[in-house]
Amino acid sequence: MTTALAFPSVRRSPLRWARPVAVLLIAAVTIGIPLWLVAVTSVKPQAEAIKPNLSLPHHAQAADNYRQTLDQGKIVQGLVNSLLVVVPSVVLVLLLGAGAAWVFARRKGRLVNALYALSISGLLLPPAVITIVMELRQLGLAGTRPGMIAVYTGMYLSTSIFFMTGFIRSLPEELEEAARMDGAGPARVFFRIILPLLRPVIATATIMVMLFAWSDIFYAFFVLGGGDKATLPLNLYQVANAQLYLNNWHLIFAYVVLMSLPMVIVFVVAQRRIVSGITSGAVK
Repeated sequence: MTTALAFPSVRRSPLRWARPVAVLLIAAVTIGIPLWLVAVTSVKPQAEAIKPNLSLPHHAQAADNYRQTLDQGKIVQGLVNSLLVVVPSVVLVLLLGAGAAWVFARRKGRLVNALYALSISGLLLPPAVITIVMELRQLGLAGTRPGMIAVYTGMYLSTSIFFMTGFIRSLPEELEEAARMDGAGPARVFFRIILPLLRPVIATATIMVMLFAWSDIFYAFFVLGGGDKATLPLNLYQVANAQLYLNNWHLIFAYVVLMSLPMVIVFVVAQRRIVSGITSGAVK
C-alpha cells in the first residue's frame, strides 16, 4: 500500500518580481535619462542644442563638436593637470591608509582605538574649506598642486583606513609571524605580505578616490584658483564662465563626455573588484 506524500505548494508573491523591476526602473530613470541627455546633446548642432532635450538630432555632427571642444576647450592641458593631482593623491592615500590600517588592525589599546576613531571621523565630518585655504596660505601651498594633493589625501584617507582596517583584521596573523621568523622586518612584511593581500581593497579605494577627485570642482576652485593649473572640471567652469561656451550646450556636453571617458574606462575595467573590496573591508 502506497501513501502519497503531500507537499505544500509554494506560492510566489508578485512582490518578489515587482521589487527588482521597480529598482531597475528607478535606476534607469535617475541614471539613464541624464546620460542620454548628455550623449544626445553632445552630437547636436548649436541650433538644436540651445534647449537641451531627449530627442534625437535631425542632423548629427559629433565629429565637428568634439573636434571644436578639443581645439578650444584646453582638454589636453586639463587632462595633464588632473593626472598630476589625482595620481599622487591616490598613491598617498593607498600607502598611508594601508600603513595606518595595519597598525590599527594589529595593535590593541584605548589609545589605538581613540586614534582609529579620530582617523575615520572624516567619513562623517566634512572638511571646512575656509580652514583649509587659510592653512594652505600659511604653509605657502595655496594655488599649488602639492596643496591640492594634500587636500585630497586628507579628505579620502579616512575611507581608505576604514576599509583596509576591516580587511586586515580578517587576515590570519600567522602569515606575518612566519615572515618575522624568517627574519623579515616590518617594512618587508608590509610590502611583501600586507600590500599583496590588500589588492581587492586597494582596487576599490583607488576607484573611489579617483572618481571623487577627478570630478571635484569645489575644492579645486578654492585651492588652485584656476589658471594654467586648472583640472578638467575647473577648466570647464573657466571656459564656460568666459562665455566661450555661452549657449553652446553641445560643446559643454561634449566636454563632459570627454572628461568622463577616463573614469568610465577605469570603472569598467575594475568594476568586479569594487564589490569584493567593499564586502571584504566590511569584515571585522
